[in-house]
Amino acid sequence: MRIELTDEQKLIHRSVRDFAAAELKPHAAARDREGKFPLDLVPKLASLGLLGLTVPQEYGGAGLETVSAMLAIEAVAWGDASIALTVASHNSLCTGHILLFGNPEQKRRYLPRLAQGQALGGWCLTEPVAGSDAAAIETRAVRRGNAWVLNGAKTFVTQGSVAGVYVVLAVTDRGAGRHGISTFVVDRNAPGLRIGKKEDKLGLRASDTAEVVFDDCQVPEEMLIGAEGEGFRQAMRVLERGRMGIGAMAVGLGRAALDDSIAYASQRRAFGKTLAEHQAIQFMITDMAMELDAAWLLVLRAAQLADLGQPFRREASMAKLYASEAAARATNKAVQIHGGYGFIKDYPVERYYRDVKLTEIGEGTSEIQRIIIAKSLLEGQIRD
Repeated sequence: MRIELTDEQKLIHRSVRDFAAAELKPHAAARDREGKFPLDLVPKLASLGLLGLTVPQEYGGAGLETVSAMLAIEAVAWGDASIALTVASHNSLCTGHILLFGNPEQKRRYLPRLAQGQALGGWCLTEPVAGSDAAAIETRAVRRGNAWVLNGAKTFVTQGSVAGVYVVLAVTDRGAGRHGISTFVVDRNAPGLRIGKKEDKLGLRASDTAEVVFDDCQVPEEMLIGAEGEGFRQAMRVLERGRMGIGAMAVGLGRAALDDSIAYASQRRAFGKTLAEHQAIQFMITDMAMELDAAWLLVLRAAQLADLGQPFRREASMAKLYASEAAARATNKAVQIHGGYGFIKDYPVERYYRDVKLTEIGEGTSEIQRIIIAKSLLEGQIRD
């Protein structure tokens, strides 16, 4: 497979990187300290098409292919990983779920609002007792007349307290296991929906993460996405695409750490010469650059397969797994290169080190990715 960017794709990446350098990177540390979601950035993100990356233009989106969407997410992450998580999750999870599986009326009703920043999207799958084991969710949906009534709680919902639209996975047939899970679109103002605890996190502190509670929450029957019992299958498809976004985010974050390390090593002196002239530092910088480039190629391969309409589940897991762990190694080396300064908040590498950990956890842990990849290989699904 040959991966070569078009001039248009290069322009998209350069334009978003310029935006990240001017609007995101200068204030990322302040947003991290405040731990407050920057609502003021939403119109700017929307104006650049970043809230409707792959949404067709007929619904007000940018209408980009997957490769270009990954380029945009990587560039945003270079400037501020918290904002990149917002962009990635909004696009791939809530918006992406409706785009993939919503009926024409659901798409007409919600995609323009989501793509144009009139509403942010939250995707409600994880629960206090069901994380990696997604089939074990306990939130229930019971049909009453011409409505569904939801009861349960979802945790770790990105955009949880600021979203205007939620996609919610709930059990509609307890005896059917994963085949008894269905999906619903729920508006923020739906009766019975309330926001629970907002999480105080290690990193990505400007990304909103909160609990969403459903207490006899009534949802019109037409808000069922697809048919009853299709929710788990839909969620797995959505996560495949989401993992590419996390991989792109990890690469952008790692490259920010690499750039800062090169700049610091080039001006900091020790033993009569710059750190960059010491072979030990050169080796660390080399490893960072090499692994991040390899990670990026894995992300682009998965994205290109998606654009070609070919299976990409294993490739997405490989990209997410390798990129997240390569970025974690890169941020660790960045702190080491900065020495004592890497351990204090005056330098951004301390933030990168905290932010990157989520990429090894969110949308399927590294352990889950290894299970997916191994299962694919052992089932004889190896492709040339």
